[in-house]
Amino acid sequence: MSDAGRRRGLAIVFAVVFLDLLGFGIVIPILPFYTRSFPGGTEFVIGLLAASYSAMQFGFAPLLGSLSDRVGRRPVLVLSLCGSVLAWTVFGLADALWLLFASRMLAGAMGGNISTAQAYVADVTPPERRAAALGFIGAAFGLGFIFGPGIGAVLSFDATVAAVDAALPAAVPINRFSLPSFAAAFASLCGVVVALLFLPESRTPNAGDDATERTSSLAQLRAAVATPGLRELLSAFFLVSFAFSGVQIMFIPYVADIYGYTAAQSALLLTYIGLLAVVTQGVLVGRLTARYSPITLSLAGTGLLVVSVGALPFSRSLGVVFPDLTALAPFLTAELLGLLAVLTLLPVGNGILSVTLTALVSQRASADVQGSAFGVTQGAGSLARTVGPPVMGGLYAAVGFWSPFVVGSLLLLPVGLLVAKLGTPEESPEPRPADPGHVR
Repeated sequence: MSDAGRRRGLAIVFAVVFLDLLGFGIVIPILPFYTRSFPGGTEFVIGLLAASYSAMQFGFAPLLGSLSDRVGRRPVLVLSLCGSVLAWTVFGLADALWLLFASRMLAGAMGGNISTAQAYVADVTPPERRAAALGFIGAAFGLGFIFGPGIGAVLSFDATVAAVDAALPAAVPINRFSLPSFAAAFASLCGVVVALLFLPESRTPNAGDDATERTSSLAQLRAAVATPGLRELLSAFFLVSFAFSGVQIMFIPYVADIYGYTAAQSALLLTYIGLLAVVTQGVLVGRLTARYSPITLSLAGTGLLVVSVGALPFSRSLGVVFPDLTALAPFLTAELLGLLAVLTLLPVGNGILSVTLTALVSQRASADVQGSAFGVTQGAGSLARTVGPPVMGGLYAAVGFWSPFVVGSLLLLPVGLLVAKLGTPEESPEPRPADPGHVR
């Protein structure tokens, strides 16, 4: 692939991931409220709903990653996006909890687009620029959380729902939960169209007998797991995903129960987090990786996450150190400022850690097994998110709102030890000069 083709491919992959994550961002603010609208929709059930997605992703992500090594990245991306379209449509039509579970399980089975997108980036970028390029994929996450929650909040307003309901046929069920879900399906459909029309393939599909390919894929998966250093990274991915699930799954119930925030207000907080994630992964990570090793940055990101996750349930009390700015704007209370201070550290730590861990995986996997390696690490994260959300939801309901965050902070502590086992910062390569292209 030419340099122009590489730049085009990276831009299109960024757009595809953004569109898919935009759909997720649209729905995430209303997801806990949607679940609670059904009889029996407790915090534990919210955790089980998240776990159903992750359980299917755990089983299918390594297979899709291996498949992308054999047949190419583009068809796997298109397949997974089509699964998202169908899943969000079913989600919007659901009139029972079991349909919510069915739609999330389908989305999980087809949820290999992120690991495939990461493998695409690894295909078209040299190792020394890979962390910065992978940061752009993380920035697509952040952009999805900037625009998605805001769109979801607008689509859940009564006036918006009434206007759309009047414009569409009566056979289409429109309410404050279904309309954001249908919008998410449309965003993923746009991703399908973009991938089909514009995305160049980054990898030549392997030829040969089907049985040979299947054996080769299994061998690639085993080789990825056996790669020196990858076992520690898989453990780190597991712990980070398990701990962070407490924030992801219980954050909106927390701000709803403790601060009394609505879905729209929760969406604004997610937009703030998404904005910081974009700045971190789209700009800050690229600059930092030009000067520091991935191991050093992983340790720093771990420290920021430990502090921010552990401090989150006490953010309301932290408000006492902030001034009351309601004279400037009625919503700028000391309590909100305390929450925003903690939330500022959260996406910065997570953004640095997630990108640098991914870069370390890429550096330790050969070119032939990039898709398998990313699929396996995503599978480790999915396994953690299968176990973590029900545990965190159970802790929230049975112990207290603070417990998922405190337990999550403690689980993050061993991540630093696992990363340190890969080598000390002094053993890492010399700092590289800044690459002006990483911010484009």
